[in-house]
Amino acid sequence: MTTNVAPAPFISRIGSVSASASLLDFELPPELEAHEPPTARDDVRLLVSRGSDEPIHARFDDLPRFLKPGDLLVINTSATVPAALTARRPDGEELQLHISTQLEDGHWLVEPRDPAPPASLPYTGDLDREVLALPDGATATLLQHFADSSRLWVAHLDIPEPMPSYLTRHGFPIRYRYVNEPWPISEYQNVYATDPGSAEMPSAGRPFTTELLTRLLAAGVDVAPVLLHTGVSSLESHERPYPEYYRVSESTARRVNQAERVIAIGTTVVRALETVTDADGVTIADEGWTDLVIEPSRRVRAVDGLLTGWHEPLASHLLMLEAIAGHDALAMAYAAAIAHGYHWHEFGDSHLIMP
Repeated sequence: MTTNVAPAPFISRIGSVSASASLLDFELPPELEAHEPPTARDDVRLLVSRGSDEPIHARFDDLPRFLKPGDLLVINTSATVPAALTARRPDGEELQLHISTQLEDGHWLVEPRDPAPPASLPYTGDLDREVLALPDGATATLLQHFADSSRLWVAHLDIPEPMPSYLTRHGFPIRYRYVNEPWPISEYQNVYATDPGSAEMPSAGRPFTTELLTRLLAAGVDVAPVLLHTGVSSLESHERPYPEYYRVSESTARRVNQAERVIAIGTTVVRALETVTDADGVTIADEGWTDLVIEPSRRVRAVDGLLTGWHEPLASHLLMLEAIAGHDALAMAYAAAIAHGYHWHEFGDSHLIMP
């Protein structure tokens, strides 16, 4: 039995981005931050939103009951790399450098961080044109801030081997203040991940197990892959999304066009699919860098539903969720999640938005 939860007064529409885009603002209680991985991947809760209907409270392994034969789940097969490195300034000061994403011109977006146990904090010092020393003789030259970001830098990286193998040898997983202890990179991988390249886990897919995927396939639910290498998140400053590399195959594009309902597993999948879908709802195969921002004024063309995690107050991903669910339904879901003690972040609970 569930309790009808109206949108809480602390969940409001503020932070106007455009004429029809807004952000949810709310207070996230510290006790709702997930500090460690669950004992089993699918041992998390699932809140299901269906328009103006009362949200449904379930477990993640109940997912098949909310889907039907012919539904298409689209997953992101990008694998997480250990994208945090120890770096040193010329004066010997130690920093952390988070390697975010490679840009189309070959430069990289990076984030310098100040080591601050248990994790790190944004670095606020002046690093303009500074050359940071990295392991094994590599260097990072910080060229300029990226766009209007105060924390992300465009950098030239001089490393002795391809980035994924370099990070495998010298890096460690990115983590933030709410994760109290380090965890191996295996805890930051989805079971279907195949292509190394994401600085942080596309975490909507983390609760899936091979057993659950088998149950879904046996029930007639199809699964198709896309690729989008996600960079560092914007947990502290809530910047708008920056360009990320994506790839959508001909097979996936065809299945998206043929499916009755398309359910994206994560906001990364929404971004990839919507990048290659025209105003008439036709999806094509393509690859490259996308700077698309999904917000209510644009709406979605390829995706009918979304499985995602719970996002920080004022996070830009909330614009995408509002474009899919609508503001009132989204506010009602977030109020219910807080009232019922759902957990946030990459090791937390899940949210299924259905048409």
